[in-house]
Amino acid sequence: MLPCVSSLLFIKKPVYIIFNLIRKNNMSEELRNIAIIAHVDHGKTTLIDSIMKQSGMFRENESVSERLMDSGDLEKERGITILAKPTSISWNNITINIIDTPGHADFGGEVERVLGMTDGVILLIDAAEGPMPQTKFVLGKALAQGLKPIVIINKADRPDGRPDEVLEEIFDLFISLDANEEQLDFPTLYASGRSGWCVNELDEPHENLHPLLNLIIKHVEPPKVNQDLPFAMLVTLLDSDPYLGRCLVGRVEQGSAKVNDTVKSINLNGEKIENGRLTKLLKFEGLNRIPVNEVYPGDIICVAGLAKTSVADTICDLSIETAMKSTPIDPPTMAVTITVNDSPFAGTEGKKVTSTLIRERLLAEAETNVAITFSESSNKDSFEIGGRGELQLGVLIETMRREGFELTVSRPKVLLKKDENNKIIEPIEEVIIDVDEEYVSSVVDSMNKRKSEMQDMRSSGAGKTRLIFYAPSRGLIGYQSKFLTDTRGTGVINRLFYSYDSYKGDVPSRRNGALISTDTGKAVAFAIWKLQDRGSMFIGHNTVVYKGMIVGEHSRDNDLEINVLKGKQLTNMRASGSDEAVVLVPPKIMSLEEMMAYINEDELLEVTPLSLRLRKRYLDSKERKKSTK
Repeated sequence: MLPCVSSLLFIKKPVYIIFNLIRKNNMSEELRNIAIIAHVDHGKTTLIDSIMKQSGMFRENESVSERLMDSGDLEKERGITILAKPTSISWNNITINIIDTPGHADFGGEVERVLGMTDGVILLIDAAEGPMPQTKFVLGKALAQGLKPIVIINKADRPDGRPDEVLEEIFDLFISLDANEEQLDFPTLYASGRSGWCVNELDEPHENLHPLLNLIIKHVEPPKVNQDLPFAMLVTLLDSDPYLGRCLVGRVEQGSAKVNDTVKSINLNGEKIENGRLTKLLKFEGLNRIPVNEVYPGDIICVAGLAKTSVADTICDLSIETAMKSTPIDPPTMAVTITVNDSPFAGTEGKKVTSTLIRERLLAEAETNVAITFSESSNKDSFEIGGRGELQLGVLIETMRREGFELTVSRPKVLLKKDENNKIIEPIEEVIIDVDEEYVSSVVDSMNKRKSEMQDMRSSGAGKTRLIFYAPSRGLIGYQSKFLTDTRGTGVINRLFYSYDSYKGDVPSRRNGALISTDTGKAVAFAIWKLQDRGSMFIGHNTVVYKGMIVGEHSRDNDLEINVLKGKQLTNMRASGSDEAVVLVPPKIMSLEEMMAYINEDELLEVTPLSLRLRKRYLDSKERKKSTK
């Protein structure tokens, strides 16, 4: 039996230290660290909403919005998770740290990093769609780290749900990923994250999420801690706070630390980056960061007070010389070239227009996002940014745009490599397509033209067919819009990096030619109306255009220069009933990612805080003719 607090004043110091260690080790027993991983739109963030509400985090009469963890503007607008974010709940006096992770393959780097902070994962799978490409990717990473997943078949109340078949597919997926016997013995729950219930068997009453919370406590092991070693933590995420500045998020791997302790940070090579003090230590509680005076092994914490330390660095006691190992991140497969905006309208809509400002911003992004790579030309006026896909690169450019930057972006290009025989190899993606049966032939034809190889075709019920291809990444740039046209907007396409393989040869590039403006000014409705039969327009009446700007897509395969500024010739003669009404077809509006994928090698995308414009690389027609020679 332990002595009371008052008697501790009279016992010797070694005994007090033993008591203190018991108290701290018990704290780790009362802690669980998990991540929720899944394919995009399988319901991770919505499930966390329900968990937080049922754990007693909010008052009964408190108004709570949907997808609480998607806090960024882009995340809310697009309905996707872009950055991994930790939260914390308390259940039966045990703290559960939960990390919400992105579901889109382009942000897989976030998932790879945060798994190192956890002792278990919840694998969420849609009851109708079953395992998808990103499911395979994130599960493979979790199994490789020795984590034992809890499987939840979510959206079990869907009318087209097939939970029994999906469970068999999940088991097959575990086997194909070489799961060990412990990992194969995974517990399974059926749930509806939106409705806030989960059960062990579908015929049980649908009441709440308590079975899941109890299973987390039972199945996920507490953090394995070592209190005796000096303090050390690996920085996994980098965040910013309006009051604290740079915040470094990671898990305490060993030792403990207090506010104002002196620490140092070292990189993966063991080289010292800086010395500093822990001015603030914060833990996560719900959506908030709560200041604490001391942190212990296993805690997921946020540290303020270090100016140069970044992701994959180790924050540690001054006596430590060896850095903690960081999970290697898969390399990027695609890149764009970013340069200063040199259009006639440069500097009229944004404030950050110089190459120096653009360079600093891109370097800051490469520092915090390990899935992004940065390189620059010899004269430092163009920058190549590598990433996982068009969406990740598009999100970076959209973020910079909202920060006031002006820049021009090239067409994405695939990053090729050479194998040990000095032959060119290129990234191949696994593509899973769910489509109505009537559109199968057109989709297969389009994929064949893009040098893809079909791996499987099977009926998935309800008149749907699932197609699986291995396709070169080059052939998939810009295919999304063509796919939606081919399937009348009903098809679903998912992609995931598969491997590098031999170069597949030339892939047919875009489309028809461009309609190019011959002058600078405001477009006129009458001119657009007269030119509509030449192709589809990207602009409307009163849109400001400049010479060399792409204003539409030609109906043929060659470029055509047109004058969209030419108004109707006016005279002083009245024309009774002979004038035709000007009826304009609505212009084709594309997103930033669609524009990036649409342009050809001789074209650029101009990005400003207010506008997105397509343009020719050379604005003057004579220069364009010279460049083609």
